[in-house]
Amino acid sequence: MNIANFLITNAQNYPLKQAIGFKSGAGWSHLNWRKLKTVVFKTANALKEAGIQKGDRVAIYSDNSAEWITMDLATLAIGAVTVPIYSTNTKDQAKHVILDSGAKIILTGNKEHYDNAIALLEECPSLEKIIVTKTYERIIHDQSVHLQKFIKPASENLEILDMQEDDLATIIYTSGTTGTPKGVMLMHGNFVKAFDAHFEFFKFKNFEDEHSFAFLPLTHVFERSWTLLAMSGGAKVSFLTNTKAIAEELPIVQPTMMCSVPRFYQKIYIKIQETIQSSSPTKQKIFNWALGVGSQYHELKRQEKSIPLGLSLKYNLANTLVFKKIKGQLGGRLWFMPCGGASISPEIAKFFDAMGIHLTVGYGLTETTATLALYPLTKYKFGTTGRTLPGVEIKIGDDEEILAKGNGIMKGYYNRPEETAKVFTEDGWFRTGDCGTIDAEGNLTITDRIKDLMKTSNGKYISPQATENLLTNDAFVQQAVLIAEGRSYVTALIVPNFETLEEKAKQENITYQSHEDLIKNPIVVEFYNQKINELQKDLASYEKIKKISLLPRDFQMDLGEMTPTLKVRRKVVVEKFADLIDEMYKGH
Repeated sequence: MNIANFLITNAQNYPLKQAIGFKSGAGWSHLNWRKLKTVVFKTANALKEAGIQKGDRVAIYSDNSAEWITMDLATLAIGAVTVPIYSTNTKDQAKHVILDSGAKIILTGNKEHYDNAIALLEECPSLEKIIVTKTYERIIHDQSVHLQKFIKPASENLEILDMQEDDLATIIYTSGTTGTPKGVMLMHGNFVKAFDAHFEFFKFKNFEDEHSFAFLPLTHVFERSWTLLAMSGGAKVSFLTNTKAIAEELPIVQPTMMCSVPRFYQKIYIKIQETIQSSSPTKQKIFNWALGVGSQYHELKRQEKSIPLGLSLKYNLANTLVFKKIKGQLGGRLWFMPCGGASISPEIAKFFDAMGIHLTVGYGLTETTATLALYPLTKYKFGTTGRTLPGVEIKIGDDEEILAKGNGIMKGYYNRPEETAKVFTEDGWFRTGDCGTIDAEGNLTITDRIKDLMKTSNGKYISPQATENLLTNDAFVQQAVLIAEGRSYVTALIVPNFETLEEKAKQENITYQSHEDLIKNPIVVEFYNQKINELQKDLASYEKIKKISLLPRDFQMDLGEMTPTLKVRRKVVVEKFADLIDEMYKGH
């Protein structure tokens, strides 16, 4: 058993079929399966010649790229261990990963990664060599070499090392919203069995004709496991290095599948709503009619019921008049979009469903090789995170905590036996740290993170994520953080969506010099107070936000306020804005 075995199968079955796509200058290039196998095998042999043996660690410190995935597969093929480092990590964050894992070789992406790696050679005794992806980066250290030069003399022939299912494949350092990142140990068996379970669960037809677009960081277990799954099934995967270019590249790449986080879908949803609201009454009427028809049509498909001819004709018209234009901006071919990393509102999943884009909502952690439960292609239930994968068991333990067993569960945290012991029960169940419920049909619903649950001084429990989602689904709210722990009532820090707010300020003839000026304007403050009250009108009184503070900027990753997977580090934010928070509770 070796994750990389699919290279041999696919090179035999689809030798000339495109395997991977990548940006090359202004356009896109690709490698077929035969060529990809050759590149991976040459890279694997070069690693062996550099002294890398079974069990040695190879770090990858780069944005998504063809080189990222070829180095990963080459490392796995010879039985070594891939250690991904987020491309956004600072030198000190990367240093923690290298020191803890004992990585011997590091692949770098851009100049900043290379410069950081040079400094790490002095500070990390295990690190022996830097491999530089970009040929235009000047080699300035004798322990570094360009990737092309590194692999050029290596042989194309390789026997992929046969691994046992409990042999270590990768150590992934959790981005974590709290504490020091811990190295999650995942085995070859975790991945291979997870792939088999997904194919059994979905029963895809002609999967080798699919095309996935990797735009989430490969360092994260979600994108990495999905990408390897897609490739193992013979599908093509294209890699986007510059994630900010997603909107302009989607129509060019035209993928059929792509995984993302809820915020991506929220932004699309908000943008469409804004466009419709500023359209003529006739266009609004056509859009709402199309959405209604799409909802009816896909509700019957979801329930596996026959669709009347009249509804099919209406849907074809709705698709021509409305949906095709929206889907065209997403490339025109997207139909399957795994969605995870945080909770997503049912109305957004239903909205995409009506257009014929299936948001495959799922739930899992790095420690569970991503997926524990997810939506099937039909009979899924909105508002849940779907049903468990084959080979996975889930039950609800004390304090409503979700406990899991099965193929994807990690071996433990690297070098952290005490931390490992804390997350397993005596009888071997993994403690997810999330609260949830399971209904009669076996659908799992996440209610919140145990560590995120807040208890007011009145003894009421507040689940922040649902309310924060409610707020950020609105076009005027970019980010929201609820405060309630140990307090007498709920408050919130709100980051406005300044693009929409500035448009409103123009309409209201509000003059301002900066965002700080804008958020202090009494008209703006009153507007947000009214908006928050309107959005939360259906919440219980103890859940309602009593006061808000508007912030002049987004939460930033480089300031430690967000993780590389765009989750807000609640503890950091609460500490950083402590004075502002205290101000909201003065006199109480």
